[in-house]
Amino acid sequence: MHGIAASQPYVIALFLLWAGLMKLLSRRMRAQAGQIALARLTGAARAVPALRLAGLAELAVAAALLLPPAHPLDGVAAAVLSAGFLAYLTYAYVAAPAASCGCLGPHSRPVDLRAFARAGLLLAAGLLAIGAGPHPPLAALVPLEVAALLALSAELDRYWLTPSRRLLVRLRRPLAVPAPRHVPLETSLHLLRRSPAYCSTSAQLTSDVRETWDEDGVRFVVYGARERSAVFAIPLSGDDPTDVRVALVDEAALA
Repeated sequence: MHGIAASQPYVIALFLLWAGLMKLLSRRMRAQAGQIALARLTGAARAVPALRLAGLAELAVAAALLLPPAHPLDGVAAAVLSAGFLAYLTYAYVAAPAASCGCLGPHSRPVDLRAFARAGLLLAAGLLAIGAGPHPPLAALVPLEVAALLALSAELDRYWLTPSRRLLVRLRRPLAVPAPRHVPLETSLHLLRRSPAYCSTSAQLTSDVRETWDEDGVRFVVYGARERSAVFAIPLSGDDPTDVRVALVDEAALA
């Protein structure tokens, strides 16, 4: 338990260093200061100075946590700062529900449960840090807790969550169908409407889908085309629109 408590100052300090430096050094964050919830609390004209003041407070607490000698008041300061953070999030959630909190970087997402969870985790870490004492920290615990805090930070989603989701979509291909017999007609029509074959004949089509059938891994879709019929051949596997083929045939040939 002592090792867990001794790890918390490092966890809090690393997070506060990032947050404080972003508030002081990020031009984009300062440019968006008038749009965050802090501007509602302080007024748009005082948003940037308030942002800088918050950044200085975070850096000061981070320095107190990292620099020896360790003191219980350092943990108290971290807990008070985290409690203030929770109060600010509550205000933002109520008074400016569409605004971001501006806590860790510029973004447009409003305050959500992840932000409250992050603040709660920081508060718990601050309370644990009060009783840290002269004990060695658990080295493996610090990166795990920091990673959890960063995962709860919507400001960083564009660096890891969004790319991860895109990779998962590429790997899982949720719109792909494992077997041709399971391909819905609307999926085939969506592929058809994007194909060069459909674009080249769409001006001649005079009806909606008249008939469909599947044969040898291909779905045939028939449209009326003036005095003829347009028969499209759509592969049941794959998603390349250029694989779609079309033939214009006389009505008598389909009778």
